[in-house]
Amino acid sequence: MHRIVVGLLILIVECTVAVGGEVLDPEVPSILNLREQAELRDAWLAKRLDTVVPMLMRREGIDMWLLIAREYNEDPVIETMLPATWLSSRRRTVLIFYDTGTGMALEKLAVSRYPPGEQFVAAWLPEEEPDQWARIAKLIAERNPRRIAVNQSEFFPLADGLSAGEAKALVAAIGEKYAKRLVTGEKLAIGWLETRIADEMLVYPTLVRIAHAIIAEGLSEKVVTPGITTTSDIAWWYRERIRGLGLGTWFHPGVSLDRADVVGGTKANQFADKQKSSVILPGDFLHVDFGITYLGLNTDTQHHAYVLLPGETAAPDGLVAGIAAGNRVQDILMSNFRSGISGNDLQAQSRREAIDAGLNATIYSHAIGLHGHGAGPWIGMWDDQLARPPVGDYQVFPNTAWSIELNVQLEVPEWGGKVVQFKSEEDAYFDGKNIQFLDGRQEELHLIPRQ
Repeated sequence: MHRIVVGLLILIVECTVAVGGEVLDPEVPSILNLREQAELRDAWLAKRLDTVVPMLMRREGIDMWLLIAREYNEDPVIETMLPATWLSSRRRTVLIFYDTGTGMALEKLAVSRYPPGEQFVAAWLPEEEPDQWARIAKLIAERNPRRIAVNQSEFFPLADGLSAGEAKALVAAIGEKYAKRLVTGEKLAIGWLETRIADEMLVYPTLVRIAHAIIAEGLSEKVVTPGITTTSDIAWWYRERIRGLGLGTWFHPGVSLDRADVVGGTKANQFADKQKSSVILPGDFLHVDFGITYLGLNTDTQHHAYVLLPGETAAPDGLVAGIAAGNRVQDILMSNFRSGISGNDLQAQSRREAIDAGLNATIYSHAIGLHGHGAGPWIGMWDDQLARPPVGDYQVFPNTAWSIELNVQLEVPEWGGKVVQFKSEEDAYFDGKNIQFLDGRQEELHLIPRQ
């Protein structure tokens, strides 16, 4: 426990949240060692199991939540309920949450050869009952739940963790009486994954600060030598830097560029191809898409940089204006956040307001947390702004983290009126009333070299 307290103090003290624009060129905060990380994550898990799960089950009117996974074929939810030292399920791992309806703590049972950690009571002795499915059926019959939630979902992959084979075996084991009581646990699964507790939010800004610091380092003369460095060089430098810090990432960094003298004039973003490696030259406009994984949480950030021409000390005004336009769309989207609004309605309303403000905006934001593209409603699709996908009908809940992702297109006078796409993405937290960035946002371009 002492290590947890010390680790938290390190994480919190070193990162002062930026309310508006982010801190330019920040230092990388200290990274906890693996043992400290494990203890902190397990402390969070214990609190989440004791608070988040009962809140969700009672909100959704579920008596029993049944989670089933097999080794290397994990249910995405079970993965996040295992102790930090468990890197996968063991054999068949079955977790049961049962609400007695008395308002008391939930029963948390593990029907597994190896019970996961201290949070679940071992409920199966194979020496007494060799048939695991028979034991599961008996536990269910003894409690006689009215509604049994399982992780099956038509539209949300993260809530669809019960495999076809396990579902078939479950129905055969429990019989028709209880099979008729099986219901989708979609809202339980999404709610568990999307809900952030206060302890996590004390630390989440530090994760984003780490990401901002690494991005800034990569978009500097330390890494970029115009005429030599390629966009792929930066992407791989980011991967090595992440690994060197003992962090993970949930996707390969994307680095692309645009420039004034592209044949074709006004076609936007002709060089913005994450799969193509281009040599970086003075006058280039760089784009980075970047995320890290630390303490089981994820970040997702997109920033822009400008490579100064000889004699320049600032970026062209048209590029500066593009960053400001993206900030304006962020403001519009975040002003419309409220509990209960659907992702589809939030996107449509915000897009209308952006268009009315004269902004050529595309909005496609998403939840973030235990996964990079996290559980929660989609807020628009980048490739179809008029669509209303089923995953966008899910509503916004309090205590959730968001990746505010969008782009705006703007003519750059200094580039002959070429239309340039400005992509922005910053992580934020919604407490049910207000939403704010976790470590500020990009309001100024990174300049190479730094000025």
